[in-house]
Formats: sequence, structure tokens, C-alpha cells
Amino acid sequence: MNSGKELRFEVDGRLMAALEFGDPAGLPVVALHGWLDNAATWKLVAAELKGIRLIALDLMGHGFSDHRPEAMPYYIWDNVADVVAVLDELGLEQVHLLGHSMGASIATLLAGCYPQRVKQLCLVEGIAPLVYEPEKLPELMAEALNKRRRMRGRKLRPYDDFDAIVQARVNGRWPVSQQAARWLVERGVVQKADGIYWRNDPALVLPSVLRMSEVQVCAFISRVEACVDLVLGSEGIGDGLILTRLDHFADLQCHDIEGNHHLHLQAEGAGYVAELINRWGE
Repeated sequence: MNSGKELRFEVDGRLMAALEFGDPAGLPVVALHGWLDNAATWKLVAAELKGIRLIALDLMGHGFSDHRPEAMPYYIWDNVADVVAVLDELGLEQVHLLGHSMGASIATLLAGCYPQRVKQLCLVEGIAPLVYEPEKLPELMAEALNKRRRMRGRKLRPYDDFDAIVQARVNGRWPVSQQAARWLVERGVVQKADGIYWRNDPALVLPSVLRMSEVQVCAFISRVEACVDLVLGSEGIGDGLILTRLDHFADLQCHDIEGNHHLHLQAEGAGYVAELINRWGE
């Protein structure tokens, strides 16, 4: 299987990594992974694409990309600016976006913020960001600030065995195959003198001090002009997606298929997603 070509972009003085798959002259599609995953999450989908140039990003703090400055939180909307910077560097005025989970949320925000720049969207097990209810924001902010203070400065625990990390990933909340776990772990860890560490920025697991409200999220969705394919797994995130949001899309088709939250890392799900993407290039 094609391991992909390594790409690097400079975004505000920091390095953003990516994997490029497929036909360099094909239809460009930018792929955004989920929380704590990386660009390798799209390898199975990439293997089924035809006439497509797939550019799978490592979002900031993930995979081979740099971490954000220590004092800068990982707010989801900052990823929009990062992706737009990459599109500009690639010279893509209009783009097709593929996103999973958090990556799907980023894709929706980008398409709402810059509707003229996104022609089509494929959202896998994700629609838009998690929200805080406005009246609960003071309490939730206090909880988040307290937790961030408690977690700050904690030392990471190294692993002794690569295979143990792979198995831990296999047995996560949303199980994946041994091969899929190995792809993610190979790109997601680094060997140091005292053991193996995750590359992901530890700050990624800190709670958000701020989130949008549902009204704000729906305002972004309402501005999306792109045709949208939403792919949901039978054992996926389900009700956590707030399906009432679907009414705010102007042009959306929902696809219910077999699979869990990482359906794109399962053979049937990857083939289904790839077929949707292949249609864009016809």
C-alpha cells in the first residue's frame, strides 16, 4: 500500500506536516483527521481513490506537525486559519474537503466562514463543534480552568514497547484493526532515550475554556454553500452529533452504513467513503 509522500507547510512560523496520496494531477482533496489521530488515518481510503490528489494534513499538535506555543490553547477555530494557510500555499482557490470527527467540524467551520472556497464536503462521523450552553458557560469555564491548572506540568509516561502502544490503540473506545492502529502509532510516537512517547501535544487533552453556542454553530452551517455528504456508522457516535443541525445545511445527503466511529479505517467504510470522493472527480 502506498505510504504517501511527505509534505511540509509553514503556517505562522510553524511547521505543518501532511501526506499526499494518489495522482498529483488529480482533483485536489484536503483531508482532516479526528482528535488525537493523524494523517495516516486516511491510508485505507486513499488506496481506493481514482484520479484524486489527496492531501491529508497533520493538524497542529498532531503527528509530525509542530505544537502550538505553550500559552496558546487548542481552540478548534484556529485550525480553520491553519487549513486556509495551507490552501493558499497550495494555490487552491476552491477545494474539496474530507473530514472525520473533529476534522469534519473544522471542515464545516471553514465552509461556513469561506463558502466560496469549498465546493464539496464529505463529513465522516462529525458535523460541527461541541458547544456550551450559554447559561452554563461561567460554571464550565471555572471547571476547565481548574482542570487545566491541575494538569499543567504533569510529566508524560513513556512506553517501553511499541506493540503495547499499538494494542492500546486497538482496544480504544472506538476499536480499530491492528494494521490501522499501527499506521496511526507509527506516525504518532517518537523514540527517546527513556522510552517511546506520543508526539501529540499533551495540551490537546486539556478542556476547552471557551466553546461556541449552538446558535453560533448553526449560523456557520447555514452559510455552507457546498454539497455535503454525511457518512454515519451504525455503531458510531450517534446522538452525540446533534442531528437537528442537519436542517441548517442547504444541500446535504446522509449515508448510514455499517461501522463504528472510525468506519473509514474499516474496509467497507473506507470503500464507501472513497466511492463518494471518486464521484467528485467524474
